[in-house]
Amino acid sequence: MLFAAIAGAALFLAKDFVLLVVAAIAIQLRLICNLLDGMVAVEGKLGSKSGEIYNDLPDRIADPLILVAAGYATPYPFLGWCAGLLAVFTAYTRLLGAATGAGQDFRGPMAKPQRMAVMTIAALAQIFTPYALTAALALIILGCVVTIARRTANIKRILESK
Repeated sequence: MLFAAIAGAALFLAKDFVLLVVAAIAIQLRLICNLLDGMVAVEGKLGSKSGEIYNDLPDRIADPLILVAAGYATPYPFLGWCAGLLAVFTAYTRLLGAATGAGQDFRGPMAKPQRMAVMTIAALAQIFTPYALTAALALIILGCVVTIARRTANIKRILESK
């Protein structure tokens, strides 16, 4: 979450290329930390019964930190709020599948790794064009809507086939 907060602050204050590069690096470091903590828990057999809380809850805070802040770096802050809300809802549909017995569905096109890849590229592209973050947020919003629809349809298909 520290790297998500750094990325969010850098995007929120994105006035020059240095902050945009900091944001891109922090987004990638956030993903690496997220990957490593899961690998350590699984491979090292260090997982606990409450481990999912510590794995998922910070992600539900980190995604909006980055996406909402990116919205404020554009002329359209509501795009960041929409992207942040839809990122949380995308994860919700994954967890809904698990809760209903349909299993966790990680399909995209706009799951967390894809959202953060788009944001990393957009932060760097913003150095060269003032519309990169706006376009990225619009793409994330559209991609999240498609992802939510695909995951929901898959949950429904699995549940009705039981």
